[in-house]
Amino acid sequence: MSALLTRAEAEDLLYREALLIDTQRFAEWLELFTPDVEFWMPAWRDETTTTEDPDRELSLIYYKGRRNLEDRVMRLTSGLSTASSPLPRVVHQVTNVMVLDADEAAARVSAAFTCHRFDVRMNRTDCFFGRYEYRLAPCEGAWRIACKKITLLNDTIPTVVDINAI
Repeated sequence: MSALLTRAEAEDLLYREALLIDTQRFAEWLELFTPDVEFWMPAWRDETTTTEDPDRELSLIYYKGRRNLEDRVMRLTSGLSTASSPLPRVVHQVTNVMVLDADEAAARVSAAFTCHRFDVRMNRTDCFFGRYEYRLAPCEGAWRIACKKITLLNDTIPTVVDINAI
């Protein structure tokens, strides 16, 4: 880990995150996050504005702390949730990665994404796309995700969307 995050390091981390979620390696995926991570997908207030405060306004997804993400992964993979069994096949494409600012303590990173999802149960393919905003922080000798904000641009979705499809 270098003192300042480079674009190549940011790309490696974001591409690794996409690969781990695509291949359902959830334990490794969870290790990419800091213990106090904020994982947030705001709702749209109107056609041009998303909600701004996950504690006071509607969110499509909001998890505070890695423990809450771990709980979600457990529910996804337990086989007890009929909505999640079998898990859909997904592939994420992460592009336009930019380090917006960085110092030794944190970095802000922006990226665009597309996620193609095949729902085996319904024999249906969906495509979700949007923007990611990350705050990365050094943790245990590596850069980790301290905050991930997902702005889903096509939020009129045909079914439930979960952490593995955005």
